[in-house]
Amino acid sequence: MNKYLSFLILSIIVATSSALAQSEWPTSGWTSTTASEVDLNPKVLSTLDADIEQGKYGYVDSMLIIRGGKVAFERYYDRDYNSIYQKEASTPGPLVVRDPTGPYNYFNSWWHPYLQYGKLHTMQSVTKSVVSTVIGIAVGRGDFPDLDTPVLKYFESGSVDNVDDKKRHMTIRHLLTMTTGLEWNEDYPYSDPRNTAATMQVSPDWVQFTIDLPMSTEPGKSFQYNSGATLILGHLFSKATGMDLEEYAVRYLFKPLGIDNFYWKRTPFGLIDTQEGLYVSSRDIAKIAYLYLKQGMWEDKSIIPGAWVDASITPFVSVTDNRSVEYGYSWWLLNYEYKGQERRAFAGIGFGGQYPIVIPELDMVIVFTGWNILAEGPRMSAKEGIKRILEAVSEP
Repeated sequence: MNKYLSFLILSIIVATSSALAQSEWPTSGWTSTTASEVDLNPKVLSTLDADIEQGKYGYVDSMLIIRGGKVAFERYYDRDYNSIYQKEASTPGPLVVRDPTGPYNYFNSWWHPYLQYGKLHTMQSVTKSVVSTVIGIAVGRGDFPDLDTPVLKYFESGSVDNVDDKKRHMTIRHLLTMTTGLEWNEDYPYSDPRNTAATMQVSPDWVQFTIDLPMSTEPGKSFQYNSGATLILGHLFSKATGMDLEEYAVRYLFKPLGIDNFYWKRTPFGLIDTQEGLYVSSRDIAKIAYLYLKQGMWEDKSIIPGAWVDASITPFVSVTDNRSVEYGYSWWLLNYEYKGQERRAFAGIGFGGQYPIVIPELDMVIVFTGWNILAEGPRMSAKEGIKRILEAVSEP
């Protein structure tokens, strides 16, 4: 065999091996590697691990780091939430809603943070990012209306209070981007009864409560975080598609990604809880983040249109005055500095410390879960999580 032919055969083998490696997807489970093999400093990660274990960031339940499509670091932290929140669990208040043994008592360890002491962790408002994903799939399949469709189209005439021109101008896009213009204040801690979301949760019909509110500004003008807006999206989804959003998610998102173990709670009125109701494992919420890292592709098939992914992680509205935090289609955009350059990560963010984070330039997905639900005390923020992981990135 001459040298040229040997080289040619070797090239084909390498190319074939590379193609096979690129076609590996975590549908049946993530492949594991070591931190060092993906240019992460294990000593730096061990320091972060120790800080979490010792309580520097309050109650963190898991840390998962995926780089190059492989799990490079994974830790889970045992917390005795029966003891930690025992007093609060039996004390009436905004976070102990309805039946104190039910799913809306946020101190009830049968329901939070792990579902019935299993591996499924509450995602809280990361659910909103998943809902946006499902809507993007439905848009791509032609099952969902144009985003500039007025919201009131999906409510019977005369069934909504405080209707004015501002409310008539509210569209689906405004719901996705938290720019509804509705009179809503979710800036108070969730333990504070002045938080509009806390008031909503004691009402019988959360969608009706939200859509009935008066308008404070013209839609699309400014960011105002509003959990009720995503509940309205759930209502619109069922009206527009004739299908429950959970069922649609199972068929077109969860099954293709190999997510077969989840729980999605419902509102007291029976609607799927699109604002905070999803429970999945850290590894499975990482799959949805990875889907976005891969521009909506999975096993060489388009699950979400690439245009939807781009629109979702493109700033629609600024959350902070300095634009360090922005918002797309129910995804948070977090600007950070790395090696003297400004970069952008994107994330889902959920009450208590739920953070699936994507750092595109580093081919990285990070997941933190936790249950820091009181206003006081230390906690891990998404930006702090990014900062600490970046400290571990080594030069290849």
